[in-house]
Amino acid sequence: MDNFTHSLVGALLGRMGARRLTPRAMPALILSANLPDIDSFVAPWFGYPARTAHRGFTHGIGGWVIMPFVAAAIILVWDKLRPGKDGPVKLGGLLLACLIGTLSHPALDFMNTYGIRLLEPFTHEWYYGDTLFIIDPWIWITLILGLEFSWRAERHGKDWTAPAIAAFAVVVGYIAFNAGISARAVAATSPLVRRVEEPRMIVAGEIPLQFWKRQMLWRGTRFGGSGEYDGLTGALKLEPKIVPLGLDDPELLQAVRTNPEVRDFLFWSRMPLVIRVDGKSYLSDQRFPALRRTTFMVPLDNPKPSS
Repeated sequence: MDNFTHSLVGALLGRMGARRLTPRAMPALILSANLPDIDSFVAPWFGYPARTAHRGFTHGIGGWVIMPFVAAAIILVWDKLRPGKDGPVKLGGLLLACLIGTLSHPALDFMNTYGIRLLEPFTHEWYYGDTLFIIDPWIWITLILGLEFSWRAERHGKDWTAPAIAAFAVVVGYIAFNAGISARAVAATSPLVRRVEEPRMIVAGEIPLQFWKRQMLWRGTRFGGSGEYDGLTGALKLEPKIVPLGLDDPELLQAVRTNPEVRDFLFWSRMPLVIRVDGKSYLSDQRFPALRRTTFMVPLDNPKPSS
């Protein structure tokens, strides 16, 4: 998910009661809820492309252990430089707050088609929730309302945790509802795809704003296609156009041997395919057609020396 969502969730967790754990708990929750995304920034320092490293170690089991201590260290340094008015930081409470914030990050990132490598460093396998779009304004609205009503309740001397807990429950219900839509979409798509080719993968991709709809992406051994599912009406429309995946393309096979960028892309890609643009071959990913001319397209006719 986007970092605005992660920040709102960190703040909401504090308003649900976690801010009582220690002075500086609120900034600790917000910081730790965002800190796993540091992987994209530090990856080049270790010789890895940001795309390859993102949502790996810092989002997996290894990160669950390391990131709370990193976040806690940052908060302790900040508190040393600028002591707060609420007294000294409680180390145990601080670590618990940072753990809660850290765990909220992969829990959210798991929900979309980008996925996370949940069990890093023990395995590089990706896990995908296929439930939420990476930017969901409906979640923004719910979290902001929960925070606003929590602040109002506190100002009026009322229970300020109740509105935050209610907003959290609404978000959990919303996620469950979306998970159900995705499951039904895959179940409806599978028999239709079998008329063309035995599906090896069917993905229910989220559509911005229209949370009740899914962009259906399917692939067999040789071909792939797309469609759209409406979760409110149950209507499913598959596009008649199917495309070859091109994974046996000689240019791709050669590039895998000679181009580390291609190997990195395949390590990351969930639904790789070879496309032709302006007469040239590119490795792309079926999930992100709108971004094929920017982030998610690697040329195959410009091999780099193998490293």
